[in-house]
Amino acid sequence: MVYLTRKEHFCASHRLYNPKFSEKENLEIYGKCAYPNGHGHNYELEVTVVGDPDKDTGMIMDLKKLADLIDADIVDKVDHKHLNVDVDFLKGVIPTAENLALVFWRILCPKITAGRLYSVKVYETPDNFAEYRG
Repeated sequence: MVYLTRKEHFCASHRLYNPKFSEKENLEIYGKCAYPNGHGHNYELEVTVVGDPDKDTGMIMDLKKLADLIDADIVDKVDHKHLNVDVDFLKGVIPTAENLALVFWRILCPKITAGRLYSVKVYETPDNFAEYRG
């Protein structure tokens, strides 16, 4: 098996906040990340596909096609957006790195037909990331 990864970048803001909790509880749970106007990140997104390279092409899948899929279905919809407010597929989702990885997986998995989706990693910072492997 070979693992093939495409890395993309996007900038977005979000607020970590659960409407079931009081403002005080949200601040206790999420700290500064619960401030009413939110905050932003320069995110990195890594999508990894696994499979055996095709005998004729030597590829699991065309990286250009993977990049186009990630851009069209995720990056173009989240880049320079407020994730809580502007992104339809995140309505009602607390936009933690964990939830973003899970939602991005659900979007991409059915569309990857060459190889299979292995993992989705979402980096909020170089030190903080979440990975989902289905």
